[in-house]
Amino acid sequence: MKKLSIIIPVYNEANTVHLLLNKVKEVTLTNGIAKEVIIVNDCSTDNTKEAIETYIHNNPELQIQFFSHEKNKGKGAALHTGISKATGEYTVIQDADLEYNPEEFNILLQPVLDGFADVVYGSRFMGGNAHRVLFFWHTIGNKFLTFLSNMFTNLNLTDMETCYKLFNTTMLQSLQLKEKRFGFEPEVTAKIAKIPKVRIYEVGISYYGRTYEEGKKINWKDGFHALYCIVRYKF
Repeated sequence: MKKLSIIIPVYNEANTVHLLLNKVKEVTLTNGIAKEVIIVNDCSTDNTKEAIETYIHNNPELQIQFFSHEKNKGKGAALHTGISKATGEYTVIQDADLEYNPEEFNILLQPVLDGFADVVYGSRFMGGNAHRVLFFWHTIGNKFLTFLSNMFTNLNLTDMETCYKLFNTTMLQSLQLKEKRFGFEPEVTAKIAKIPKVRIYEVGISYYGRTYEEGKKINWKDGFHALYCIVRYKF
């Protein structure tokens, strides 16, 4: 039986992580694919750790591996930990907030199962799915970073910064990833694009964005660092 490793980095998501895990639990993957959930708590300062431990105790039917960082290292570092533990044939990134819908894992899986893709990006800027209307300058920043990333990788992505990225696990684990914070997105894109004959696809997904008051964490400083990463990992 094939398996999908679902990597969930968490930081101060005590109020919503159980809702996200319920969505992951409820989704039925196509072709009988099994789920492996890997949660990495990046030294949260709220009750995230206790909330996850309670959830695991109350939902033993969901296969969950839970790891905690003793120091806050950043989203990228949490993803590195999760990637190293993945045992499924495929790996997908899932943020712990409620901006992305796990029911759409099957949309990401389909090009791989059809034999066309090794990597699938879920684009917030294509397709007819629901998108919350937020932040003009944030959207312009995303599109600008995607444009620059495409220049350096010779890809034609519409949404490099998307959370929803599905990988062939062997390919993903072969990369020497370094970025410990939000530079993960441009770095993994640059490095996966360098794999000979890699097949990268994009599919349209929904997006239920959060405001900063609701807990959104990325800011303009992360955008400038992403710009640096795009240039750095080209060379």
